[in-house]
Amino acid sequence: MNAAFIQDELKALHNASLYRRLRSVAGEQDAVLTVDGRQVLNFCSNNYLGFANHPALREAAKQAIDRYGCGSGASRLISGNMTLHEELESKIAELKGTEAALVFNSGFQANTGVIPVLVGEGDLILSDALNHASIIDGCRLSRAKVAVYGHGDLDELEQRLRNALPKGRKLIVTESLFSMDGDEAPLTDIVGLAEQYDAMVMVDEAHATGVYEPDGAGIVAKLGLGEHVLVQMGTLGKALGGFGAYVAGSKGLRELLINRCRSFIFTTSLPPAVMAMGIAAIDLVRRQPERRQELWNNCERLRKGLSELGYSLGNSHSQILPLMIGDATQCMKLSQDLLERGVFAQGIRPPTVPAGTSRLRITLMATHSCEHIDKALQVFKEVAQELRLVDGK
Repeated sequence: MNAAFIQDELKALHNASLYRRLRSVAGEQDAVLTVDGRQVLNFCSNNYLGFANHPALREAAKQAIDRYGCGSGASRLISGNMTLHEELESKIAELKGTEAALVFNSGFQANTGVIPVLVGEGDLILSDALNHASIIDGCRLSRAKVAVYGHGDLDELEQRLRNALPKGRKLIVTESLFSMDGDEAPLTDIVGLAEQYDAMVMVDEAHATGVYEPDGAGIVAKLGLGEHVLVQMGTLGKALGGFGAYVAGSKGLRELLINRCRSFIFTTSLPPAVMAMGIAAIDLVRRQPERRQELWNNCERLRKGLSELGYSLGNSHSQILPLMIGDATQCMKLSQDLLERGVFAQGIRPPTVPAGTSRLRITLMATHSCEHIDKALQVFKEVAQELRLVDGK
């Protein structure tokens, strides 16, 4: 077979400033990294609370390997359902305030697997326009009709609900904290519309888990909406510092997913060390609220500084700050210039974000110091003036 198309595709990506490559990262995942041999300040990690290298998680993983070995050996429905899986699920359900929880191998597997269990042909999904790719793929796999509503647009959401056929299930699916824009979904109003029009609600809490009160449970819990949300999905690999994902909800939902969810059934279960890290992280996030406060303090310091420099950060009031550029080429130029000066802030381009909205996705961690943030702000000022992105304040 002629594979010349591969080089044609790569050339097209280069020409559109959309070519990506893997960077080599050495050392621990923390506020300071070694990237491609250069020590830099890390402002693009999802390790929001700094748990990825916390001593408690390290020790938990070591003890689990010593006691249980390295791998689970099979899927959960064969011989891979270890006591650690069930212990972690109990911890998650307690944190989220739900009857039960089920662990998945990744957030992508959770979203692509759960949505087709909830809806199928003849049903309707209402999906926010800025939902994560895993949600989009889960919607496609379900074979249900998908109605995409404008980002956070309650009027459009209600119109689509009102126009839905009376037969079939209806599922509203949204992120609680959007991964690229850092803004919150209007969950209270979404839940109100769902109850008015007899729809189910599924919320992706990947970037809210561990970060929001109470106890890091997420935005659904913060708003007191747990009893009104059918499915809460979240991850263990961002603020909780490990790997994997979960779905929290009713006992019936858990049993249905065990029996019907293909991405759960047909995969080897997560290994013992990962489960132990998740358990340790949940204990830690509940015991150390000061970590969340340190994160929010850092967010405010950097947000204020960037705004004073004249940068646009959209509607974010979270640990995710989208520094909007627009043009993909200019965005990657800024990202590279920052990196050369010791600040790692990754440029994000289509198809991850819509065309014309390329941005630096800047993220904060509790382990950033004031000195880290002030140094970064100085570099942002120098680079922006050179590229004429701001007015030279």
